Amino acid sequence: MISTRSPARRGLIRLALTLALGVAAIAPALAAPPSDADINRLLAASRAQSMLDTMLPQMEAMQRQQFQQMAEQRQLDDTRKAQLQRIEQRSSETIRKALSWQQLRPMYVDLYKKTFSKEDVLAMAEFYESSAGQSLLDKTPALMQNVMVAIQERLQPLFVDLQKDLEAIVNEEQAPAASAPAKK
Repeated sequence: MISTRSPARRGLIRLALTLALGVAAIAPALAAPPSDADINRLLAASRAQSMLDTMLPQMEAMQRQQFQQMAEQRQLDDTRKAQLQRIEQRSSETIRKALSWQQLRPMYVDLYKKTFSKEDVLAMAEFYESSAGQSLLDKTPALMQNVMVAIQERLQPLFVDLQKDLEAIVNEEQAPAASAPAKK
């Protein structure tokens, strides 16, 4: 019988511990990658396409507003306005095509494969398929709207203080110039 104090016994224990730690360290690397079907399940459960489809009109509206501001600032004639409108339309079509679900789904699948294990993807899909996950998806737009309002309310006093500081700096710079004696 090998004693627990013998060098052979200690060597076996060290070897077993080293092997156990080595296996534990590489286990995450050996985790099974998710299949396309697993990721498609998650994307469907998380309403990824629907969210993208909701974002596109918002992006187009922001772009339209930018083009309108550009036209107003430059006081364009009708010919230039028509040209700008064609550019806006072409830009919108390009963005819509580039950000279509058909174009982005393969990118999503690839990125999810690189980022998550099969276990991760299946757990997320199960969550989003649950009533709690569906509730989260249903309420996220309202949550984001409330967050934006709360952030604006929090920043408003800071902008008022900043405006006062800017006015003070501008007034300081103008005051010495106005009271300086005229040179002869």
